[in-house]
Amino acid sequence: MNHHAFTFSGADLRALGSGALWWPDQALLCVSDLHLGKSERVARRSGQSLPPYETRDTLTRLAADLERTGARAVICLGDSFDDAGAAASLPGEDRAAIAALQAGRRWIWIAGNHDPAPVDFGGEQRGDVVLGPLIFRHIATADGTGEVSGHYHPKADVQARGRRISRPAFLLDINRLILPAYGTYTGGLHSHSDALRGLMAPSAIAILTGPVPTCVPMPR
Repeated sequence: MNHHAFTFSGADLRALGSGALWWPDQALLCVSDLHLGKSERVARRSGQSLPPYETRDTLTRLAADLERTGARAVICLGDSFDDAGAAASLPGEDRAAIAALQAGRRWIWIAGNHDPAPVDFGGEQRGDVVLGPLIFRHIATADGTGEVSGHYHPKADVQARGRRISRPAFLLDINRLILPAYGTYTGGLHSHSDALRGLMAPSAIAILTGPVPTCVPMPR
């Protein structure tokens, strides 16, 4: 399992190359910003057609991470659905896939700005979750400590072998950890954006996702 191991607020964590966070001591897998049903929402609001396979691709990758880790609990850090209409419009086969992933596991949906209301799926709906030294919520706060969040879809650019590489990335400093978006059609916000530079301490690092997760000083 390709990962980068690190300690945050006393918790031994693994940043997986897929963009998921694995906490072995809690048998917990955490993912953020799945944005399930995005192609349906885009078509409904703009008339633009996108290949309608992003939900299945996201769920397939999540199933693989659950299989590899053997996770007994899952936290989805908000914006799991692209909006309420997207959640309601998921096809039966995708609903069945979600139910299969939930079977035998504790599953927590944290509310996001795209999906603030409870959704009609199994599991628990929460605003945030405190587990040991960590608090899980959708959007980072100015005074957060031991805070694990998402929302910003961070990505980082690095120079390698004379070319620029841009990848989704975990951002980490002493107080907060921001996860990359896990969903297939999600895009990203550069780590050098004002919003992320303002949140993250000067000592922050970025852990780039991919086949070999790579840790670098957060590009500013």
